Amino acid sequence: MSVRLYSLLFSILFSATAFAQLSPPGMGNTKTAFWSAMGVSQKLNENTTSKTYFGSGYVSGNKNDNPFNNPSIFVLNEELYHKLNDNWKYSYAVSYRRQHEYDENFEIPASAGIKQEFRLYGRLAYTTYLGRTKWTTTFRQEIRKFYDDNFARVPEDLQLRSRLKTQLSLPLGVTAESSIMGSAEALFSIANDSNEGWGSPDYKESRFCLYYCYSPDNLPVTFDIGYMNDLIGYGGHITDASYLAVDIIIKNPFSHS
Repeated sequence: MSVRLYSLLFSILFSATAFAQLSPPGMGNTKTAFWSAMGVSQKLNENTTSKTYFGSGYVSGNKNDNPFNNPSIFVLNEELYHKLNDNWKYSYAVSYRRQHEYDENFEIPASAGIKQEFRLYGRLAYTTYLGRTKWTTTFRQEIRKFYDDNFARVPEDLQLRSRLKTQLSLPLGVTAESSIMGSAEALFSIANDSNEGWGSPDYKESRFCLYYCYSPDNLPVTFDIGYMNDLIGYGGHITDASYLAVDIIIKNPFSHS
């Protein structure tokens, strides 16, 4: 109850501000979901930045519209960004995720109960400007390793996933403290089954985000509030979920003046 209350207060306190885009993770077959995250962005040198964050998510389930109905996921993430020039940037990251698994009625946890994930990924991004609009295209490659709650092997224990994302960001006003951001991302993956071996590469889902972003000039903090529509599957087997997302990032708390 206390964690749900924290998440609700978090969304109320920061429902008018935003900026860092700690985008929600996919949380499976649900009608609605809520994601909140808090992070620290630290500039290490002229071209290298570290970003660390933790976040948690809740889901409604597939027969309920309350996004706080069921705890879903906890994420701890560390990423290092390297700027090559004004257009190109690459990064690499390590992530730990702990996710609840429910039965089809979202009433009783499935036999596995908890799924743990360790993730490594690399990201390559190209940015250009169309007038005042910032356009970024990103390719991200992930390696995902899964365990149950006791770190025992699960049937589908290893996955390679590729993600292609395009994003537009438009500053609002003269000072550019506020902006709006829209993005579209497609995800493809291939998985290894411990009994059947590797499957075939396949399209899995698409994610569409719209964020309002706020970064005040007089505070070393950035804020986000956003919406994500997650479309899972294709053809006649598509399910979709609506996510509300909020996050805060503290900028360069360890810098010396």
